[in-house]
Amino acid sequence: MTSESSCTTLDGLQATKTFLQCLGRFGNTPFIFPLYGHGEIPQCFCRMCAVFGGVYCLRHKVQCLVVDKDSGRCKGIIDAFGQRISANYFIVEDSYLPKETCSNVQYKQISRAVLITDQSILKTDSDQQISILVVPPLEPGTTSVRVMELCSSTMTCMKDSYLVHLTCSSSKTAREDLEPVVKQLFIPEAEAEAGKDELRKPRLLWALYFNMRDSSGVSRSSYCGLPSNVYICSGPDWGLGSEHAVKQAETLFQEIFPSEEFCPPPPNPEDIIFEAEG
Repeated sequence: MTSESSCTTLDGLQATKTFLQCLGRFGNTPFIFPLYGHGEIPQCFCRMCAVFGGVYCLRHKVQCLVVDKDSGRCKGIIDAFGQRISANYFIVEDSYLPKETCSNVQYKQISRAVLITDQSILKTDSDQQISILVVPPLEPGTTSVRVMELCSSTMTCMKDSYLVHLTCSSSKTAREDLEPVVKQLFIPEAEAEAGKDELRKPRLLWALYFNMRDSSGVSRSSYCGLPSNVYICSGPDWGLGSEHAVKQAETLFQEIFPSEEFCPPPPNPEDIIFEAEG
């Protein structure tokens, strides 16, 4: 649940506390990304913003920025309908930036695999459990691999099947990074049908390997020609609890609004006073 390269005892205890606090909050798993994806994180901030009066322009794709020639600051945006929306600050996720702005950025990569299997890695009497496994590097120059296994009670897969996520920091392609671990833990379906191995290990029914861009470690100075009031958010990193996204949001908020409280508790509905109409 934490980075093995810089994990202290206190970090481990805090991660365990977070894990326990999340149990039962989103169903039978404390992890939200296998169920709904990382898109729930910005949606959470959107809902919090709406509670405090935030206004949203839905389906308004940004066409370009309006930049003041004298100050070099962003004054607003032009949307796909040609409408101008004024803004004092502009916050955007890295993948929305044009190639010219990111021409000097050196991105890291994340290797991922999604599997469907017929048995659990963990041999227990129950067929309903969530398993987390960290596989140490199998050879020098590689990184550890995090394995998360979800059962059918999480509503992510059919009964009598399991959904498995493998994630690590990339050193090669996703298949080259993760397939050795997959072969250690699972039996390919073709080999199982041919009777070459006993079914002591779960059988691999389906697999998908892919790489994702990791922009979490990119500094603002790496981007070209950004106005001073344009702020960049990174996409998902390979952390399990999205701590980086929350810390980044807090850092940006405090930089823009240093005198305001970050994510204050929402008001009690009984304490909200509505202004009289007319």
